[in-house]
Amino acid sequence: MPATPAWPPQSTPRLFLEATIAPDAAIRIDGPQAHYLLSVLRAKPGDPVKLFDDQTGEWLATVAHAGKRDLTLQVTDQLRPREPVPDLWLCAAPLKKGRIDWTVEKACELGVARIVPVLTRRTVVDRLNLDRLRAHAIEAAEQCDRTALPELAEPVKLAALLRDWPAERALFFADETGGAPASTTMAQHRGPGAVLIGPEGGFDAEEREAIRALPQAHGLTLGPRILRAETAAAAAISVWMTSAGDW
Repeated sequence: MPATPAWPPQSTPRLFLEATIAPDAAIRIDGPQAHYLLSVLRAKPGDPVKLFDDQTGEWLATVAHAGKRDLTLQVTDQLRPREPVPDLWLCAAPLKKGRIDWTVEKACELGVARIVPVLTRRTVVDRLNLDRLRAHAIEAAEQCDRTALPELAEPVKLAALLRDWPAERALFFADETGGAPASTTMAQHRGPGAVLIGPEGGFDAEEREAIRALPQAHGLTLGPRILRAETAAAAAISVWMTSAGDW
């Protein structure tokens, strides 16, 4: 006998919805998402679509009605609840367009809970399009089967970040002047954590001293090679996730 095809198929498209998804809901889709389903994928009534909302998890829906510019999806089943998210923040100086987009995408894929843009003295970008960055995070979550999105915070100056730092959260900062090996240091500090990555030119001496003065701060080295800021962010996140048992 022929094998029964998996349902829904692996090729089923996934969409993020801003609205909370409820059982048996009928959801109207328009705009770019409708164009993607109707014009790119040629969706027709009965076709499956996976939905997630960053709140209730992932759901299966089917196309109930397909018009020229919009369609209606009928929610049928919850596939899984929202995934647990490791308690890690990425605090990073904004980079140039393209590089900051990549950083947000990879932080989302790797499972970061919160992204905080940090303004330092050598930061070359002081204005961020948070809507664009959120769109990159959503696209990464759609493609990588994530059911949770990282919180994207408003940019904050380094001095304010350090002043208001939570007492219970370890702060691991990439110190280009030298520090302890990342894997060893992160393994010694369980619980909530954050990775702090400076700008292309690094932290200046005064900023570095201010960070080191924070009791929760731990300077790290990320190996013998010089890394670009976005590479350092991905590397540090990966080491923390490994130490925390997420990998």
